[in-house]
Amino acid sequence: MAKQVRVIRMSVEQPLWRALSGYRVLTMFYAVGLFASEYDQFDRPGIAIAFYVVLFVWTLATLPRVQSAVACTKRFLAVDLAIALTGIVLTPLAANDHHIDSGGPTLPSIWTAGSVLAFAIKGGWRWAAFASTPVAVANLIERGSPARDTVHNVVLVWVASIAIGYVVEVARASERTLARALEIEATTRERERLARDIHDGVLQVLAMVQRRGAVLGGEAGELGRMAGEQEIALRTLVSGGLVPVSRVSLDAAEGAVVRAVEVEPDDDDGPVDLRSLLAPYAAATVSFAEPGAPVPLPAPAAKELAAAVGAALDNVRRHAGADARAWILVEDEPGEVVVTVRDDGPGIPEGRLAQAEGEGRLGVALSIRGRLRDLGGSAELVSIPGQGTEVELKVPKARGKAGTR
Repeated sequence: MAKQVRVIRMSVEQPLWRALSGYRVLTMFYAVGLFASEYDQFDRPGIAIAFYVVLFVWTLATLPRVQSAVACTKRFLAVDLAIALTGIVLTPLAANDHHIDSGGPTLPSIWTAGSVLAFAIKGGWRWAAFASTPVAVANLIERGSPARDTVHNVVLVWVASIAIGYVVEVARASERTLARALEIEATTRERERLARDIHDGVLQVLAMVQRRGAVLGGEAGELGRMAGEQEIALRTLVSGGLVPVSRVSLDAAEGAVVRAVEVEPDDDDGPVDLRSLLAPYAAATVSFAEPGAPVPLPAPAAKELAAAVGAALDNVRRHAGADARAWILVEDEPGEVVVTVRDDGPGIPEGRLAQAEGEGRLGVALSIRGRLRDLGGSAELVSIPGQGTEVELKVPKARGKAGTR
């Protein structure tokens, strides 16, 4: 099976940039509309008109700048804030005293908040506090005195921008945490898949070499001892492993980046008769009972289920002995396929499976349960000392049709 690396980008910040772009355009037109409706309150309307021309051109020309954190540079933020401050300071020169004394809006009006919010989204609450301070000073200069409504507006912008900046910082930290968790999950699944393949092949061979070497003795015994050491080391490596650190995108707006390793299914994803894959397991000591009609499953699901049955039979031969009898029963239910593997061996003592997993012997945990879990199914093991062991494997047909990974 081929592998591919799927890159997942997560960002709760990008919608904020899109919202900011729309806010800047709407508030620019709002400020122009306010000026038009209160035109008679301006002694020098030419100053206001010149400012609005600059504001109109600047707002539309810089829309690409407020699309992401990378495009929104420090130089842009500085110029943007300077335009807002200039408009506030120019208000007393353009408007009459009545407009100022009655608390009328400044030339940029609420467009100024968009400039401050850009600082908050770009750099967090500290940048927001930095940008809010000169805006507060400019508003006090424009009014001439700390009037109640002016102080109210200043405090509102200050608190809102700092709060948004703080939320952005928390969101970024949450994205990194979530990306790390998703990558750990993806890597763990890949490690379990590799562990199953290793258990079904390399570990089985090493265990056999160790047993045969111990029986033969001499140089073969030394070879068996070395094979045993390598088996232990390999089991430790399979059950452990390292998880790579999640990457963070250069553009903060794109959020964290998760690298998920996936296994592409084989080209033969068409239905496969499960009976044809299980029939080779039939032998003098293994009885195979099957339905009279085909039991179709997607190829990857059928192969994984057959491999789980093979792992269960390996456990029978290893723990119950070569002469132990086993039975395979296939049942084609309406919503799932059930395969039962039963033997007449001595059974498994209570607590032995947990002990085996602690020792790195992951036959049941990975080769059986791990495979069925990846298929969306389940594996139940019932064992009574002296009465044999029964393993029931279930695979839902709905999950099988959707494909497996």
